[in-house]
Amino acid sequence: MYGQGLLTGLKTTFKAFFSKKLTEQYPEFRPVLPPRSRGRFDLIEDKCIACGLCASACPNHVIALESVRDEETKKKKLTAYTMAMEQCLYCGFCVEACPTDALQSNQSFEHAVYFRRDINEDMLKKR
Repeated sequence: MYGQGLLTGLKTTFKAFFSKKLTEQYPEFRPVLPPRSRGRFDLIEDKCIACGLCASACPNHVIALESVRDEETKKKKLTAYTMAMEQCLYCGFCVEACPTDALQSNQSFEHAVYFRRDINEDMLKKR
């Protein structure tokens, strides 16, 4: 009666011990990600109309953008676009809210930095 849990645990342990190992050699071989996986974001500056819909759609208020109105064309021009990636949920609401598809998600998942201040991305200086 009392040894039933012990035998079940040992059975699971021996089964895992003798099964095929699934170790990936990460730095040398990159993992194959599913097509819909989300990573860093790319901003296409030429398409951006500085409407602010991406910033308002973000639940954590990760996106901060600044714009100025051009006096000749009466259109907004993007001057600053930053994302605080340490607070990002990678939900994709900002990508869906963009009416011109200026913000896109890619599959780059390596976000390691030495200092916390370096995780904030200035999307205009990235290019």
